[in-house]
Amino acid sequence: MKVLSLADAVALIPDGASLMIGGFMAVGSPEKVIDELVRQGKRGLTVIANDTAMPGVGIGKLVRARLVKRAVVSHIGLNPETQAQMIAGEMEVELVPQGTLIERIRAGGFGLGGILTATGVGTVVEDGKQKVDVAGKTYLVEPALRADFALVNAFMADYLGNLAYVLTARNFNPVIAMAADTVIVEADNIVPVGLIAPDHVVTPAPLVDYVIAQG
Repeated sequence: MKVLSLADAVALIPDGASLMIGGFMAVGSPEKVIDELVRQGKRGLTVIANDTAMPGVGIGKLVRARLVKRAVVSHIGLNPETQAQMIAGEMEVELVPQGTLIERIRAGGFGLGGILTATGVGTVVEDGKQKVDVAGKTYLVEPALRADFALVNAFMADYLGNLAYVLTARNFNPVIAMAADTVIVEADNIVPVGLIAPDHVVTPAPLVDYVIAQG
């Protein structure tokens, strides 16, 4: 694990990169990293996340700056700017049922090829997808999801890169930290090794590539 400045960490991300971003309606999203993505004008991004938040908040800042080319999310209902760009053909949006989305990400982190789910069978969700019968029940084959970068928000990181989370920031962050080639962490607190009790470590240090320096 290396400690980098915010600007240097975001500079690692090229235009056209795929990003997994933690958070649920921006709760638990790495806001400083998102702000720096906007400042550096990283374009053509694929964003994999629960949602696109709201206008000017969390991932909504990337949408407003028109930096997102493709979004893989469970809903866009609270962001009319995402809706408008999708309707105008300026952004491709893949809507994935929420449970299916997180399980596809988890499968990517565990090195699996995908998952079987009954969600969407008999609806438009199944269009173009492989179906498998298991014990007399039909399932859709949903491929695993991985990304070039995971942008994670943690409550606490130690100097090795072990991470702890609080409350609902634990929603998508620990799962995406397992499913990306490079993991960049924005931590609210950076503490000496030993201050995070071993049984409070949710994301272990070997998964973390970079922690953003505070200040």
